[in-house]
Formats: sequence, C-alpha cells, structure tokens
Amino acid sequence: MATGSVAARPPASETGSKALAILTVVAGILVIWYVAAVVLNAAWAFDQAGRDGVELSPRALVADTWSQERPRLPAPHQVAAELWKTTVGTPVTSKRSLVYHGWVTLSATLAGFVLGAALGILLAVGIVHDRTTNASVMPWVIASQTVPILAIAPMIIVVLSSVGVSGLLPKALISMYLSFFPVVVGMVKGFRSPEAMLLDQMRTWNASAAQTFWKLRWPAALPYLFTSLKVAVAASLVGAIIGELPTGAVAGLGARMLTGSYYGPTVQIWSALMMAAILAAGLVGLIGLAERLTARVMGGRA
Repeated sequence: MATGSVAARPPASETGSKALAILTVVAGILVIWYVAAVVLNAAWAFDQAGRDGVELSPRALVADTWSQERPRLPAPHQVAAELWKTTVGTPVTSKRSLVYHGWVTLSATLAGFVLGAALGILLAVGIVHDRTTNASVMPWVIASQTVPILAIAPMIIVVLSSVGVSGLLPKALISMYLSFFPVVVGMVKGFRSPEAMLLDQMRTWNASAAQTFWKLRWPAALPYLFTSLKVAVAASLVGAIIGELPTGAVAGLGARMLTGSYYGPTVQIWSALMMAAILAAGLVGLIGLAERLTARVMGGRA
C-alpha cells in the first residue's frame, strides 16, 4: 500500500515544471496588462499634459498611466491595492467590504449550485434509464442553453417579484439554470461509460437495475461528476452575479460592479472581478480536493 501511494504521487520535477508553467503564464498576463494600461490610459495623460502645457517623457507617461484615479484600465497594482483595502482594511460588516459583498454572492452561488447539481443528476438518471425521457427531455436541455441568460434573468426576476418572491431565491434559480447543464451532459456520458461487456455481466448475475446503477454506473460516472461540478460551480457564480444586475441589488459582487460603473472608479469594478475570480478558484479547488479524497476512499489514485 505504501509503495502504491508513493507511486501515485507525481515526481518533484513534474510538479516544479507545472508550477513554472503557471508562473510563466501569470507573468505574461501581467506584462500584457501593464502594457495595455499604458496604451488605454495614454490619451487621458496626454490631454491633461496638454492642458497644463507640459510635455510627457516616456517615463512620466508610464507613471501617469499606472496611477490615474479613474483609468480606463487600472494597472494590476492598483487593483491589488483596492482589493487589499476592501478586504483586509475594511470591516467585513461594512457595505464597502468585498468580503461582505462576496458572501452575498457566494450564498446565492452555493444555493443555485446545489439545486443545479441535484437537478442535473436526476435528469441524467432519467435520460439514461428511460428512452422516452431521453427523447423528450434531452433536446430541451440542449435548447435551454441557446437562450442568452441576460434575456432570461430579468424575466425570472419580474415573474418572481410579481408573486412576492425576492432576495436569494431568484438569484439561486438563475445560478441553477446555468449550472445544471454541464452536470446533465457529464453525468449522461458517465452513466453510459461502462462497457457493454460489464453491463452484460451484471445481467448474468441477475442484478437489478438499482444494483447495476449503484455498483457499476455510479462509480464509473464519478470522474465525470467532479469534472462537471467544476464547470457548474463556476457557471453558478456567473449566474449569481448576473442575477444581481437587473434587481437593483445593493449587495453582492454584481451590485458592486454596477455601482462602480455608474459612480465609482473603474478600479472598484476590477477589484470586484478579481474577488469573483478568487471565489471561483476557491470553489473549484474545493471540488478538486473532494475528488482526490473520494479517489483515495475508493482506492483510486489521488
């Protein structure tokens, strides 16, 4: 057992090469971001210099474009400073805190994710085990994703508001709408992944449909499940943010972006975007951790 667990671990050189690749990509993104900030903010810098009757040197131009109060594109260090200020430097109970807004969005994300995952698994079970459900439901599942969520979100908000439902539920339903689809598609493929020979063997053992499902189809579908959940939780977060936009919400990352676009500096919008990215990465990481723990419990490779 010890030998197997050691063999399952990737070599240190492989881990180091992956880390180097990630750092290289991040460094490349930062370089492009800084250059883009200079290009997009240069017009304002030249305009202000012309009004003041001064000529900007290249060094002064770079310094100005990276420190403007309301830039078209804030520099990465400006976003990082704003993110630190609104998370660590602000009480979490304050409505200026991104932790406060992040929790509001996260609660709707988790609610929609749970509902979407449950709905997706149930639909997949029905599609795999019943030909009528497969023929009637699967086309509608696919067709549902052809309608833009920005067109559906206001309709959901208005309909639910007309019957007195507001707050968390409308945003959770929008998140569910986005998150159930990858779960359905992934689990249908997972449930159908066992080879015909294995299914025939279960029949020769006189296994019932429930036994075949729990002993064969479900274990075979677990890798597909976790892959689908990673996509679904990110989509759920996007749905929660979109659900905050047409409601006139005063809390949540979507509301923070909206107020930033109307009244605040653009760095406020970008800090909210970075917070959303951090939440998405954390949620995907938690699902990845659950996947590795499940693999260990089932005797697979972590």
